[in-house]
Amino acid sequence: MNETPQLNRIHAPEDLRNLTMQELDALSRELRGVIVDAVAENGGHLSSNLGVIDLTIALHRVFHAPQDKVLWDVGHQSYPHKLLTGRRDDFPSIRRFGGLCGFCRPAESEYDAFISGHAGNAISAAMGFSVASDLNGTENHVVAVVGDGALINGISLEALNNLRSTCKRLIVVVNDNEMSIEKSIGAIPRYLNSLITGRNYNRFKAFAKVAIGRLPGGSSVISGIRQLEQSAKNLFVPGIFFEEMGIRYIGPINGHDIPELIRTFERIRDFSRPVLVHVITEKGHGCEYAREDPERFHGTGAFDPGTGRARAASGPTFSHAFGRKLDQLAASDERIVAITAAMAAGCGISHDFIRKYPDRFFDVGIAEEHAVVFAGGLAAAGLRPVVAMYSTFLQRAFDCVLHDICLQNLPVLFCVDRAGIVEDGPTHHGIYDLSFLRTMPHLSILMPESEAVLGPMMDSALRQESPVAIRYPRGGSGAPEDETPPPVEWGRAVLDREGRDLAVWTCGRELYHARKTADILKEKYGLSAAVYNARFLKPFDADALRECARSMPVVSLEDHCIRGGLGSIIAEHLIDAPNRGLHCFGWDCESEVPHGSVSELRRAAGLLPEQLADRLASLIRP
Repeated sequence: MNETPQLNRIHAPEDLRNLTMQELDALSRELRGVIVDAVAENGGHLSSNLGVIDLTIALHRVFHAPQDKVLWDVGHQSYPHKLLTGRRDDFPSIRRFGGLCGFCRPAESEYDAFISGHAGNAISAAMGFSVASDLNGTENHVVAVVGDGALINGISLEALNNLRSTCKRLIVVVNDNEMSIEKSIGAIPRYLNSLITGRNYNRFKAFAKVAIGRLPGGSSVISGIRQLEQSAKNLFVPGIFFEEMGIRYIGPINGHDIPELIRTFERIRDFSRPVLVHVITEKGHGCEYAREDPERFHGTGAFDPGTGRARAASGPTFSHAFGRKLDQLAASDERIVAITAAMAAGCGISHDFIRKYPDRFFDVGIAEEHAVVFAGGLAAAGLRPVVAMYSTFLQRAFDCVLHDICLQNLPVLFCVDRAGIVEDGPTHHGIYDLSFLRTMPHLSILMPESEAVLGPMMDSALRQESPVAIRYPRGGSGAPEDETPPPVEWGRAVLDREGRDLAVWTCGRELYHARKTADILKEKYGLSAAVYNARFLKPFDADALRECARSMPVVSLEDHCIRGGLGSIIAEHLIDAPNRGLHCFGWDCESEVPHGSVSELRRAAGLLPEQLADRLASLIRP
């Protein structure tokens, strides 16, 4: 455990003002140690948090949260913020069930001004706080911290376009961790920024503008001065895009120079116009293995904090199976192109694929809507696009899936990763997508129970001349290594085991929970449960369902909200058919599902096999 003499003095952000610059530097090192220890134990986001420690210290030193609002876009870089805002003692619980959330959560702390988890919302929300402050007469400062990746998100760009006309003042901090500090930070930019952020300079500029404007020909003189200033900035400072939008650009600034960050924020704090501060940081700063491999340590499982090595070897996963199959498909069909929205590694797209087919791989950044419409254009032109995206992010492109793909019946294959519960919590659970995907015309929806079934499903999907979504969870299935799954027959469910007392209908990886539940029912209660693996949610095997529903109660089990998913499908098909009753098991959509390990979340919801067996026995034999 790292020693934290400076951190122990910080109970709230105002305590930072009692520390010297040398003590702030020591605090920065302590924070890195605490974050590494916690992420090594619990998993989480490492490289992004290590990169913003110095920036976070400077922001909380200068601004007065929670009266001043500091909003973190995405929020996966909020660990230092949590440590400095009264959550130090609880920090070892981060991402654990019942512990601190890995993202900003207003219900957790008054210092978390707004929810985070999906990119692009911080500037828009900050504008709301800024306008409200003006209308309420409180004059609080508002700061939005946005990563360079999130800045290109459509919501961010829409907000920037509206910023100058809406807000009298607002500070946007762009955390740019893609540029090198040495390349961007130099004497001339540093001098120009110290000049244009200086209060005396800006006061004199305002006074001179009024004075010169009263002179004959003064307007042309002012125009000439403005052009000279802008020319100098265009030559040395890369901010013309923002300046043209009416946003004062400051930067680039070394994001690991705490004194310089503090001086800059103090100078621009009271600017009477929107300001964008461009800060250059390094992912994984201060931790060698995270710095060298920031992609791997962006979101990681538990690891050895001394070496960075994973604590447990990972087995087969759906993401890896998808990546292998994509490689095979691309080798045999030149029409195959892959599209992702800043999640190539997470979705399993291999480095080999990117290297072999650079002209057929497109990472469009955090722009899910664009990714989907782009895929539609490719499909309309005769190619076969494969869109790899997490479930929680696909929901951001709801309209595009309907309007640009399904209404045109275009053959786009959506490979929807992280479909189901995940450790990160309510902003990342993939349990809402079926409720809207099922309503889309022409769209088929498949769910493989194991990695071995994903490849054949992709083959079947690409033989269709219509859109298809294949959903699968994070991690692996846990399927027996020697198991040979039945072949994939389009639109057909699989009777996995026979039974006479009840029929459990399930889909995807839940098949293995259904099997265990059936085993417990037989051993503990003497009940014989049939297990059906739906595989296809659309088209759905209604004939097989109605046949079994005539003779025994039907139970649905799914890793999705009870409403809108498999249970709803079954209810819709049985509403006008003879049946012995239906019982649905899945996630409650009336309240949010928290963060924590999947097993802990299942236990809390009563969805472990032993719990399911007890609940079913009481329903079948009350």
